[in-house]
Amino acid sequence: MKKLKYIVKASLLVIGILTTSSCEKFYDINQDPDAILEAPIDQQLTSLTVNIGFYAGSDVNRISSILVQQYSGQSSGTENLTQLYEKYQILGTDQNNAWSSMYATILNDAENIITQASSTGSPHYSGVAKILKAYAYQISVDIWGDIPFSEAQKLTENTQPKYDSSEQIYAALITLLDEGITEINAAASNKSPGINSTIYPGTFSTTRANWIKFANTLKLRLYLHYSEKDPAFAKTQIDQLVNSGAPLFASNADNFQMTFINAANAKNPIDQYSTARAGYLVANDRLVSLMNGKADPRRQFYFTQFPLGSGLYKGSVGGAPASQDYSKLHAYLRGYSGTAYTGDAPVRMLTFAEYNFIRAEAALRFSSPGVAQTFYTAGITASMQSAGVAADDITTYLAANGTLSGTPAQQLEQIITEKYIASYGVVVEPWTDWRRTGYPALTIPANAVINFLPRSLYYPQSEIDLNPNAKQKASMDVRVFWDTRQ
Repeated sequence: MKKLKYIVKASLLVIGILTTSSCEKFYDINQDPDAILEAPIDQQLTSLTVNIGFYAGSDVNRISSILVQQYSGQSSGTENLTQLYEKYQILGTDQNNAWSSMYATILNDAENIITQASSTGSPHYSGVAKILKAYAYQISVDIWGDIPFSEAQKLTENTQPKYDSSEQIYAALITLLDEGITEINAAASNKSPGINSTIYPGTFSTTRANWIKFANTLKLRLYLHYSEKDPAFAKTQIDQLVNSGAPLFASNADNFQMTFINAANAKNPIDQYSTARAGYLVANDRLVSLMNGKADPRRQFYFTQFPLGSGLYKGSVGGAPASQDYSKLHAYLRGYSGTAYTGDAPVRMLTFAEYNFIRAEAALRFSSPGVAQTFYTAGITASMQSAGVAADDITTYLAANGTLSGTPAQQLEQIITEKYIASYGVVVEPWTDWRRTGYPALTIPANAVINFLPRSLYYPQSEIDLNPNAKQKASMDVRVFWDTRQ
């Protein structure tokens, strides 16, 4: 464990990840700011996993969680970025950081690993890199829609990649995940990941199973995204995958997450931002009210009490007067010792709770394998256990709120609402669920500058300026291919 902590801390210091502002300078997608193309494959995997973890807790985490009303940008003082995001004043320049981090760092690391691993007979490395590449592209498609894919990561060979259809990219990601699983299962590999991976660290003979479960569970997420556009396809693919006996998440130990440590420059990016810019993020009334209405025992881990010591929780809404008189983000997202924030909470990206809610929705809507009620209960339980809720409190909550009832539409709302609570702080996916299903019901802030909740984000201004294949959207009402709900 000490060695793992050293690796995490050292890698953060070396690669100099910038996590506290979307205003800091990054380079364009088609530039290689470091020009290190032959770094040892071990170090590149450390860089890749660390950067993915930071990415999932940084700019896009804040924007997507504000849009879906888990976080609120209300604070005292001069209007800041989070307040602008909450009223939907989100510009292309706000995406420069996230886009560059994704393309110039994360995806380039993945491509370099795949290339080197293929040439050195190390399929275990290329398999992991392909799975992480698929995850990175899934997140990117769900943020922006059509993006560079087939011509990306070519560096000087192609500095102006074309934009590929988001639907075609999704299909390619399934192939990429299948290739990754095959390569991870290779009987021989010159080199294999170990504790140099900050996601699923450890001896590869053990962690191999984690990577395979993650890849298969990520496929379930991808298939579920077709729920409105092509429900028959979603059902067929989910049923085939489940019936094949492919390994899937089985406990919270399988969660796809990045663990951080309580050390300078190695803390969770959500905590770093909350510390550096105190008050920029508070709990949103939509999430807090949902949980207050159910006396949800996760509140004490999710939020600070307001007033302090009252046992009460208060969220803000967009357009409300700027104030510090709200519950703040707490231990679950930041890490807490009982007296101070520690920054060692993991950034959760795909969880066992989400897996269960995927299965519950598929069973309800498509009559896919399993019983919706069973998976619904398991999803709530997994979320509460992950948050640290006591067993008796879980039992009490399930007795009052754990039974699906009503029409299929009402049961779907129950599933997505509980998934929304369980996915607190998960990058993009709660926003995706709202775009797919309309749940939970969200109200446009009173001070919003547009009259709709964004369905995708503008392309970064740096990309528009430098790539003639990039055409800016007319508005943030442009939908990702799977977003067909009226």
